[in-house]
Amino acid sequence: MPPKAGNVSMKPMGAAFKDKSKPTDVRLSNIQAAKAVSNAIRTSLGPRGMDKMIQASNGEVSITNDGATILKQMNVLHPAAKMLVELSRAQDVEAGDGTTSVVVIAGALLEACEQLLHKGIHPTTISDSFQRCSNKAIQILNEMSTPIELTDRETLIKSASTSLNSKVVSQQSSLLAPIAVDAVLKVAELGREGAVDLKNIKVIQSLGGTVEDTEMIDGLVFTSRSAGTNAPKRIEKAKIGLIQFCISAPKTDMDHSVIVSDYAAMDRVLKEERSYILNIVKQIKKAGCNVLLVQKSILRDAVSDLAQHFLDKIKCLVVKDAEREDIEFVCKTLNCRPIASLDHFVAENLVSADLVEEVASGTNKFVKITGIQNPGRTVSIICRGSNKLVLEEAARSLHDALCVVRCLVKKRAQI
Repeated sequence: MPPKAGNVSMKPMGAAFKDKSKPTDVRLSNIQAAKAVSNAIRTSLGPRGMDKMIQASNGEVSITNDGATILKQMNVLHPAAKMLVELSRAQDVEAGDGTTSVVVIAGALLEACEQLLHKGIHPTTISDSFQRCSNKAIQILNEMSTPIELTDRETLIKSASTSLNSKVVSQQSSLLAPIAVDAVLKVAELGREGAVDLKNIKVIQSLGGTVEDTEMIDGLVFTSRSAGTNAPKRIEKAKIGLIQFCISAPKTDMDHSVIVSDYAAMDRVLKEERSYILNIVKQIKKAGCNVLLVQKSILRDAVSDLAQHFLDKIKCLVVKDAEREDIEFVCKTLNCRPIASLDHFVAENLVSADLVEEVASGTNKFVKITGIQNPGRTVSIICRGSNKLVLEEAARSLHDALCVVRCLVKKRAQI
């Protein structure tokens, strides 16, 4: 007898098989990867957080508890974990501090998501709920916040100290916090405090000494020493010129060459070169310039040995090889424009300053310009440290403190 037909449901022909477990597994895999990153830097959070020693692929070692720096040097492969690294980087750009906190909070929220997913709640519902909670949290925080005034320097220093107390340089927070506050208030424009640009604060790292030797310079600092052996190292009532042309013999194009066949022609070349450089130096002396800042040149020497000899004779202090990316900061500080050709090198385009001197700082020598006649809203900070690891961490901590003060200047409230 044929078997009786039971209640067995047959899959229709051509219908695709749907595996409902795969999306769940992918979600859990993403959550686990993000939680792993969060747990890796959780121990570096707060004043009692531990520092991490990281060895890069080239063997370079760095010690820090800054979340953004740790995650930047971690070789993260999982796409979900990479999102947390990007989150930390975005926090570093926007706020400057709290890079560890955002990752730890994100890890905790994802852990809560995991429990809600196990209860069968749809991911979209969870996401919408988080968004509503975020808006409510911002509202509550705004209500809790207390307004502060920029004239209340003590409160600003306390906020900067809070940021520094969780760093390696926490012992020096009483010194670095006032420097950070004074630097940000110096570059903040009246009426436009919300547009504080930290590019106007130049932090120079100088190896040698201790973190206590860190100082703020109300003026301009060049990391290179002055050129020339017989040139003056200290000039009062200086007339400063910033040039972008070279004081050296012109060269031919790369595809051309000059062939000298006899000694008479060689003498003519040398005589012409001497005359060319001497003409430039005479123009510099005629304008009354006694401090010359020269932009770095790629194709030839910015200042030749012969030119340096002539400049030493007219008692002109020369700082050469100023980096191209620093020219904007120099122009903003001196409130001047760079001189691109010899025709424009006149007394009207020079800048006056009370003092230009070469000073020793640790193992390095700097050229310091102070008492600028019409200074721009910029400031330089010389950060000191006994070794490279301490120096780099001190510079990072100072950057975080500057960012905290900048945030307070932008939105004058704290919790």
